[in-house]
Amino acid sequence: MSSCLASSYVLPSGNFLVTKEHRRFVEFCDACRRSRYIGLCHGVPGVGKTVSAYQYAQWDLLGSPESHYLPAAAIPRTVVTERTIVYTPGVGAAPQQIERTVVGLRRRLNALAARAHQASLFFDEPSMLHHTPDLIIVDEADRLKMAGLEQMRDIYDRGQLGLVLIGMPGLEKRLARYAQLQSRVGFVHQFRTLSTEEMQFILAHKWQQLGLKLTPDDFTDAEAVAAITRITAGNFRLIQRLFEQIDRILLINNLRTVTKEVVEAARETLVVGPI
Repeated sequence: MSSCLASSYVLPSGNFLVTKEHRRFVEFCDACRRSRYIGLCHGVPGVGKTVSAYQYAQWDLLGSPESHYLPAAAIPRTVVTERTIVYTPGVGAAPQQIERTVVGLRRRLNALAARAHQASLFFDEPSMLHHTPDLIIVDEADRLKMAGLEQMRDIYDRGQLGLVLIGMPGLEKRLARYAQLQSRVGFVHQFRTLSTEEMQFILAHKWQQLGLKLTPDDFTDAEAVAAITRITAGNFRLIQRLFEQIDRILLINNLRTVTKEVVEAARETLVVGPI
């Protein structure tokens, strides 16, 4: 997974910041897997849908072609017990291309499972070699035309698996026009922006990344937090972009305090549209 995907959720130490919204997403995906339903996940850009999907599937580790060279000991148990692939269609992807790519991703995970079995890492899973990925997450599902959606429905029907389509708000209304697909939808999940409490949690980590400590009782810190909350409206991606500029301004001016003025100066360097 590229750093631009990981940066909103993952600290330099590699620790993933688990929010309430991510936990809701996990429950949603688990339900789609268990019930073999199609699920729709929608949310505004930058709230963390893609990052949560990658974390759920461990796709930063398994999604790269280099995963073929993973040492057997580094292969996670979920490759055997709860196999999930994340597929991001290209713009205007043709049905044949979609089929070929998805099949290739499923084979890659099966190959990893076979290597783990050969190394006797998960010998207590006797049926693992007959087990194929049972959940497909399609990111950027808005890119799929009608033929692409029909192809994904065909893969879903043939595979006896769960399918999650991730996209922008309005995805559920668009799919309502396709009766064959809509009839198979069992769950709809809205991925929301951060709550006030979660903002405090995330910002404390962001202060820590800057080598500082967030003190809620300090008026300067509280004023800066209020400014960040107002500007970002709880949007993960925008928080990350804003802090990149805050870090730059602190460095240039040799400052050690995040103030409202620093936040406003960082805001002026960004193109911030409606969230």
